[in-house]
Amino acid sequence: MFRHVRAASPSPRQPPAAPEVTRGQEAAAGAEAMAAVAAGDGTGSGAGGSPEAAAGGTGGGGWRRPHGPLQRYYGPSAAEAAEAAPDPTDINGPHFDPEVFMTKVRSECPLGQLLAREAALGREIRALDSDMQTLLYENYNKFISATDTIRKMKVDFRHMEAEMDDLAANMAAISASSARVSAALQDRHRRGAQLAGVQALLRKLQALVEVPGRLRRWAGTEPARALRCYGRARAVLRHYRHLPSFRAIEDESHAIMAELAQRLRARLREETLDPKELTECVEMLLQLEEPPEELSEEFLSQAGARLEAELAALEAELPASDPSGAATTPPPASDILDFVDRGSSAFVGTLCQLAGSYRALFGGDAGRLEPFAAALATRYFELLERRLALERGLGDTSLLVRALDRFHRRLRALLELLPEGAAAAAALVARAARERVDRYLRALQTFFLGCLGDVRQALAAPRPPGKEGPGLPDLLATLAASVLGQLKAVLAYVQLFTARDVAFASLPYFKGEFCVAAVREGLVVAFVRWLCRTARGFADGPAERGAPAAPPALLLLLARLCLDYENSTISYILTLTDEQFPPQDSGPAVTPGPALCAEARAAAQRLLDHYVQVQGAAVAQMLRKSVETRDWLGTVEPRNVRAVMKRVVEDITAIDVQVGQLFEEGVRRAQSSDSSRRAFSVYSSSRAPGRYAPSYTPSAPMDTHLLSNIQKLFSERIDIFSPVEFNKVSVLTGIIKISLKTLLECVRLRTLGRFGLQQVQVDGHYLQLYLWRFASDERVVQGLLDEVAASAAHRCLDPVPMEHSVVELICERG
Repeated sequence: MFRHVRAASPSPRQPPAAPEVTRGQEAAAGAEAMAAVAAGDGTGSGAGGSPEAAAGGTGGGGWRRPHGPLQRYYGPSAAEAAEAAPDPTDINGPHFDPEVFMTKVRSECPLGQLLAREAALGREIRALDSDMQTLLYENYNKFISATDTIRKMKVDFRHMEAEMDDLAANMAAISASSARVSAALQDRHRRGAQLAGVQALLRKLQALVEVPGRLRRWAGTEPARALRCYGRARAVLRHYRHLPSFRAIEDESHAIMAELAQRLRARLREETLDPKELTECVEMLLQLEEPPEELSEEFLSQAGARLEAELAALEAELPASDPSGAATTPPPASDILDFVDRGSSAFVGTLCQLAGSYRALFGGDAGRLEPFAAALATRYFELLERRLALERGLGDTSLLVRALDRFHRRLRALLELLPEGAAAAAALVARAARERVDRYLRALQTFFLGCLGDVRQALAAPRPPGKEGPGLPDLLATLAASVLGQLKAVLAYVQLFTARDVAFASLPYFKGEFCVAAVREGLVVAFVRWLCRTARGFADGPAERGAPAAPPALLLLLARLCLDYENSTISYILTLTDEQFPPQDSGPAVTPGPALCAEARAAAQRLLDHYVQVQGAAVAQMLRKSVETRDWLGTVEPRNVRAVMKRVVEDITAIDVQVGQLFEEGVRRAQSSDSSRRAFSVYSSSRAPGRYAPSYTPSAPMDTHLLSNIQKLFSERIDIFSPVEFNKVSVLTGIIKISLKTLLECVRLRTLGRFGLQQVQVDGHYLQLYLWRFASDERVVQGLLDEVAASAAHRCLDPVPMEHSVVELICERG
């Protein structure tokens, strides 16, 4: 504070202006007191010091505490005195001891520091003296102004005391005059009050006398006003009915009210009364003290007739039900939202209004109201369910959701009056949602069958020369994308039932059972399982159902589709479903994804196995016919390969291209360096001539048979109908095994001549040249062809094989 005062004050060396002599002795005394205080502080400030001086500062230009001497003069505050520890060397502390301080300074500080400290203390003492002098100059005028103000207040208070005395005398005179006036007018006031009471009583009597006339005038046009008039007069008339005049007025008024009650009862039976008029009529009858039991029965009867008319209007919009189901039900005239709006505004609104009026009129007597409302609400639910059953197509799901939401919202007022109807309303909404989900499932099934029909048509459509149709990868991608897109669209539509702005979405059913049982299990899982069953049905015997056999390309495409579902699609669909319809932890159990994937893989395996069997049977049929229709005893010496063998190689090549469009290549066993040039012998491979086996000429047929059987014991067994893997080489190996096994069995049933054996030798070598590259293991092809040659040699009457060089020449030329 002193620092700011110093900045705003004149120089401390300027002498103060002398005070005016006319200020009075009070001002002079105040100035002398302030000067004495300043002189006392200035003389005692030499023992004090600023923070700079206590810390050994060298200059007075820094910050300092200007209140040190004043604080020592007035004493420290209680908080500072309590917190500060007693330190006799603290020059600003309350426990400062000059002797101890000087002893410490002389013993610790050198001479230069002592001189600097003395100079700093001198500067600070002079600064404090200047501050105190400035403070004196600044507050001098304030002391003078305070003295003048006190003098004026003394003069003003003397005048105010005189005025207050005059005011008290005037108030006493006014009070005396008022008392005299009141005493003079007291008798007149008493007489006026008596006259006013008599006038009020006469007015009441006049109103009572006029009651019958007013009742007669208002009973026909304004019955409510007549009832209010009668209600105000009834208590007085009953109280004074012992007086003849009052008894006559009461009897006449009662007769008029009895006539009004009869008219109200007649009006109560009218069918044109709306709920408001019905309520007013019953309320007026209750005011006329009619029996509440009879009135409640009549009220419910009239309300029932009104509500039955509303239900009949709703039922008229529905087509008549045909128990036999022979007639086709026509479509409804209006949509479901209009039907719900009319039912909610007409029937539900009227029922809520009448139920509220009944409770307001008859209090807590709900014994008749609840059965009455329950029966009507049940009929309304039945009509709404019949209307929902007419929504056979998918239509607009958002319209159905809005209708159910509006039905549920407007039914809340009714449920407050009829709590037991909440379960029935919730069950109705749940059935409607579940029925729509079931219809979406059937729509998905129909859509998938339609896509399959399009695929079959694309596969069977004739192709113009030089123009290729859509390939199997394109058909597969189109089918998979169409089915997945349709499923996602269905999930988006079904998600409308659980939207946040839908009122019934907060029901426990839609939070738990609907998401799991209806959508995940009833729609998604059920569709995936149905798809797998439908695809597998093409392999599980379509002939038994009387349907045409599926083309092999369709079997291959469906196998790839099921395999893709097992690899990625099922997990994606289930994840998407769980995100849009999150199941509850305590909800019903769900079908795990691996179980569905296993079903899809089993369907794909069955389809691929059936594809192998179908294609193998087609090739085998050509080979069987070529063997059965040829005369192997009378045939001529072979000069080329038979055409059927070339057709077999062409068909196997086409199958290889077809399977390669959808399945990976697969792993082949390491081939020998001369697979295409390997010799084909009419004997077993262990007795083949040349470098593969030592030359051997059988001495007897039994020796050949014995060696063949011994070789089979040590050769690897070939399983013809083993399950194939999901790759191209496995599929082609299965088809080749079936074809060559059929050729083997057909050869075993024929008897051959020398040239017949040589023709089999040529055909077998040709097949060996081309079929080994399609199989996963060339030893399978070689082994089956060796068995064919051995069987032909065994069934030959003159087993003389053709030279191997000639066989190779014929095959190369063919």
